[in-house]
Amino acid sequence: MRLLPCSFAFLLTLACVAQTAPLPDTTPKPIPVKVVVVAMFEQGADTGDMPGELQYWVERDHLDTVYPLPAAYHDARMNADGELAIVTGQGTAHAAATIMALGLDPRFDLTHAYWLIAGIAGGNPERVSLGSAVWANWVVDTDLSYEIDSREIPSDFSTGRLPLRKSKPFETPATPLEGQVFQTNRALMDWAYALTKSTPLKDSDHLREIRSRFAGTAANNPPQVLTGDEVSGSTYWHGKMMNDFAGKWTDYFSKGEGKFATTAMEDTGTLLSLQYLAKAGRVDAQRVLVLRTVSNYDQQPKGMDAAASLSSQRIGQYGAYLPSLEAAYSVGHVVVMELIQGWNIYRSKAPQ
Repeated sequence: MRLLPCSFAFLLTLACVAQTAPLPDTTPKPIPVKVVVVAMFEQGADTGDMPGELQYWVERDHLDTVYPLPAAYHDARMNADGELAIVTGQGTAHAAATIMALGLDPRFDLTHAYWLIAGIAGGNPERVSLGSAVWANWVVDTDLSYEIDSREIPSDFSTGRLPLRKSKPFETPATPLEGQVFQTNRALMDWAYALTKSTPLKDSDHLREIRSRFAGTAANNPPQVLTGDEVSGSTYWHGKMMNDFAGKWTDYFSKGEGKFATTAMEDTGTLLSLQYLAKAGRVDAQRVLVLRTVSNYDQQPKGMDAAASLSSQRIGQYGAYLPSLEAAYSVGHVVVMELIQGWNIYRSKAPQ
């Protein structure tokens, strides 16, 4: 038998090994995200013009890296510290779709991320004042319901809005559908409130003048950091009677625990997507915070009817529009920086 030269045999062995060895995995590792800031709208560009809820975060936290997100309402932006921000778009449908698109994006590792919903809101003048920042524990949806026109409701009905599958307003027991009622991690919310309650919020003669037109228990207080609960729905409502309804709706679905303070349009959509993403192992639903700041009251001032008051309720024209944007950033940023700076601890254990 003829023997092959040693060098040739060695090369042949290497060739066989090369044919059977697996190729190296060149897929980029997901980017670890520490905090996701969730804004709901932006006025124009992300920087350099009239601000919306995103702009202060982009400019001040240097969220300079843009990640295109074609399946969502808006691209994601991120900095080198692990802080990511997203704009959901207005209404629960936009919010749900955008958060789901972000949560399923393979470029990001969100398994340890904290989520901070930070945006402006209408405020209940019985509980909050203009320019205040309010941490919410309960978030209750106001869209899922039956409705009878107010001109046709029975004389013994207090409202034309009924819970689904009920035959009269606030019929007990309350049986919320999935996605109708959320309660955030109370310990995490209490931690965020304790961390931020002394954050100074600017007052002004302009805010004092607007506040003087309202008679609510808390209406004339200076801006401050508070806790209070939220109603969320794509229907933008306004007026004293709707305010009373929102308070009763919150009380009904939270079994008396929630205290209605703010009204917004997106958060039940965001929270439902996060709930589903948590089931899929993509996020931790116990790491979600809801911060809403009061840009306007949810009802008319003294001496004005609801329709006339509503006509002036436009983004950018709210009485405390810029102060509320400033409050959302200044209060929310305290929490974001604490989480990032203490990441060695907070990555594995949520703050208490």
